[in-house]
Amino acid sequence: MDIDEKISLISRPPTEEVVTSVQMRQILEVKDHPSHYIGFELSGPLHLGSLIIAGNKINDFLKAGIRCRVFLADWHSYINHKFKGNWDLFKQSSDYYEEAFKLFCPGVEVSRGTVLYEDNNEYWLNFVRFCREITLARNVRCLTIMGRSEKESLDFGQYLYPPMQATDIKTMDLDIVHAGMDQRKVHMLVREAFPKLKWKVPLAVHHHLLLGLDEPRRSGIDDDQETDLKVSSKMSKSKPSLCIFVHDSAEEIAKKMSKAWCPEGETRENPVLDIAKHILFHDHDDILLDRPSKYGGSVSYDSYSQMEADYLQKKIHPADLKALVSKELDAIIEPIRSHFVGRLKLGDLLKD
Repeated sequence: MDIDEKISLISRPPTEEVVTSVQMRQILEVKDHPSHYIGFELSGPLHLGSLIIAGNKINDFLKAGIRCRVFLADWHSYINHKFKGNWDLFKQSSDYYEEAFKLFCPGVEVSRGTVLYEDNNEYWLNFVRFCREITLARNVRCLTIMGRSEKESLDFGQYLYPPMQATDIKTMDLDIVHAGMDQRKVHMLVREAFPKLKWKVPLAVHHHLLLGLDEPRRSGIDDDQETDLKVSSKMSKSKPSLCIFVHDSAEEIAKKMSKAWCPEGETRENPVLDIAKHILFHDHDDILLDRPSKYGGSVSYDSYSQMEADYLQKKIHPADLKALVSKELDAIIEPIRSHFVGRLKLGDLLKD
């Protein structure tokens, strides 16, 4: 595979931003297998955004010959008050995440924060070095990476989160850092501070945040209105009725989808179309909308843009779109759902 093909794989949706394209080409010209990572907090069950969207992007990297790593951020999860600080659940969740990502992204490496920090004095020396290069105000602006606002009352431990994330990147000696758009601020902080320390500056790749099933709205978590809309409206396990989990049955998917916000003819910030664009069309070039002739007959779409154009012109009814997306999602989820039946005791995790 030549460099242009690799760049195409890395840059294609759900990628929304590459910082920078020039650096990406430079890395690929020098290294056949650059090092990559994406980090995850540990909490409840995986959903379309956390496993499918992120996993599809990881698979794009793997196809491009990148050495990919999923980093299970157990200490960051503890700092951010997940599982009420229960380390037994962090361990159980880590095992579950590792199995899920290795299933969906064959060839990916998985590592854990507890292992990275164990007997690693150099990590904490670098943590302090990094902290000396940033201001408190600059650090505070990064708190949205935890889903937190600087307006909230936070404990001091939560302020350690951004510099720890930056020090993780240094410690793993990464060429490429990858995350959803909600993690952009800390990556930009890394790119500002690392040159001052003469540390390697990684390429940053940010993927699309899949919308939750409700009408998108801003919550004020970020001062930038566009970023605030993306972060506030993303699919989240904290809103289970607005989130499709990889363990949901066909009936559960259809029920949630039937209630999804999907105004007729509205394509902007439409969560059902968002799923169609970033999941259904990611690996499929031909999707059939099967419906009776009295409702317009069956239509085959070989691109998302065609489907969006028909929806905008009200040639597709919301109910038909929801039925199509539900059916296709069930086919994508079914192998994952079946894999976990009887394999892991997910009871406490599913309640988080």
